[in-house]
Amino acid sequence: MSAPLRDPRGEGLPEPVIRTACHDDLDALIALEHAAFATDRAERRAIRHAIRSPSMDVLAALLEAPNGDLGPVLVGAAVLERRRGSRIARLASIAVAPNRGGLGIGGRLLDAAEARARAHGCDRLRLEVRADNGAGIRLYERRGYTRFAVRPAYYEDGMEAWRYERGL
Repeated sequence: MSAPLRDPRGEGLPEPVIRTACHDDLDALIALEHAAFATDRAERRAIRHAIRSPSMDVLAALLEAPNGDLGPVLVGAAVLERRRGSRIARLASIAVAPNRGGLGIGGRLLDAAEARARAHGCDRLRLEVRADNGAGIRLYERRGYTRFAVRPAYYEDGMEAWRYERGL
């Protein structure tokens, strides 16, 4: 799996395939983490743990490389957490390669995470989003998520997190 690539055309791209990430995706997931987040990046061991964990799902969004020779390119990922005995799942992370923003990949990952949570018997999904992440906030609010709490100084740089929830 290669790191995300930029397609200079930016249009006419196929829909991403969303599948469960595997160990072979680890390097591309690390590259995505570094490309998508300036702070609060998951470390290699945390991503490896999430891939292996029976209580977590790591979803990978892939697009065919522009030239087709390199195979699919990882352009987004989402991490879903569940706790035994709880019907509430948590979207721990959602990331889209910066060169793929605005193509609906985040929404597709959110749909897949919600479906996976439902498949595991969860009836609610919660998440945190940086208060300065306007695109993320718009996505969640358009999808019917309701803000129910604020966590001050939640992120490494002191930014607060807004907590959202939605029934599935």
